[in-house]
Amino acid sequence: MTIQNKQIAIVGGGPGGLTLARLLQLKGANVKLHERDFNKEARVQGSPLDLHDESGLAAIRKANLFDEFKKNFLRGADKMLIVNERAEIFFSNHKTKPVEDFGSIYFRPEIDRGSLRKILLESLQPETVVWDSHFTSMEQQNEGWLLHFKNDSSAHADIVIAADGANSKIRPYITDIKPFYSGVTMLEGNVYDAEKATPHIYKLLNGGKIMAFGNTKNLLMGLKEKRDIGFYASFKADENWAVNNGLDYDDKTQLLDWFKKEYSEWSSIWYELFENAATPFVPRPIYCMPLNQSWKAMPNLTMLGDAAHVMPPFAGEGANVAMLDALELSEYLTSDKYNTLQEAISFYETDMRKRAAMAAQESLENGEQMHSEDALKKMLDMFSRHQKLTNIQ
Repeated sequence: MTIQNKQIAIVGGGPGGLTLARLLQLKGANVKLHERDFNKEARVQGSPLDLHDESGLAAIRKANLFDEFKKNFLRGADKMLIVNERAEIFFSNHKTKPVEDFGSIYFRPEIDRGSLRKILLESLQPETVVWDSHFTSMEQQNEGWLLHFKNDSSAHADIVIAADGANSKIRPYITDIKPFYSGVTMLEGNVYDAEKATPHIYKLLNGGKIMAFGNTKNLLMGLKEKRDIGFYASFKADENWAVNNGLDYDDKTQLLDWFKKEYSEWSSIWYELFENAATPFVPRPIYCMPLNQSWKAMPNLTMLGDAAHVMPPFAGEGANVAMLDALELSEYLTSDKYNTLQEAISFYETDMRKRAAMAAQESLENGEQMHSEDALKKMLDMFSRHQKLTNIQ
């Protein structure tokens, strides 16, 4: 095993980093995970994740956490409505989609991010996670690395793995390749206690998700674990829209006025989302790493997930690919096939880049379709095909 007697530092406690820590510990590795959050309760988790059988769920199974996942997934949350800007329903699988169909490649069960994080955290050995460790820099020390954190602490590691997301501070130590702007920006909002706050939307959701298309713009939304709603207004915009639009993201009235103007042909049913959302809203320009990126493997440093290959969210692949990265990397690092750690990392990164490029290409293509003039028709065709394949299976 190429990592025997070596101290591994994983930087970042998202799904990819936590999954990798679990998988490596199952193989007897010495792992510390450095997470910038002050503690496990510090961060409000985002919208639920849908895990795919061949990637996210494959990693969960390998981590021996499948039973825990089944206890915590959101039953029925993968139900889908496709509507137009007036909230008229054109597609629904609410009556046909099975509540549970594990083993099917078309079943993508949803789980709240907080629940997934809890499952992974509780699977780790005590003291694995070093909280309040906001990475700032590192330098080579002997044959390893000395990592420095914002709280003035430092840690030595023989191997460093970056799992610190799209704005990775470790990626520049590996490559200077940067992501490009996809042309799409998403404005994120959240509604708490949605049954009371937004009764019309809550009823329309009926426990599932909604994709609304109209005039090259989208509204995408779904229920979270505590019956809150996470929603995104998604649209084509200049890369610097988020900082140049003059909007106060703490002002719901201003954001509602913006929606009424920019989504002028959309029904007033959607207004209650903006009227009752918590503030601040969060603008998210959507980026993607170049599909042909490449770099020379380093002997004791690598990365996974968004740090390696941030991509648009329009195929639901981000967290899934990150967890598959973790699964694959754990296998490469503990394999006896490779003579050196650098060789193992090189093979992992080559395969990882190929897989990620395919997922990113799908995400980019879906994003273009979702923001096209005939987006509703294109998405109806796509989901109708998927439903037919599911029925055949």
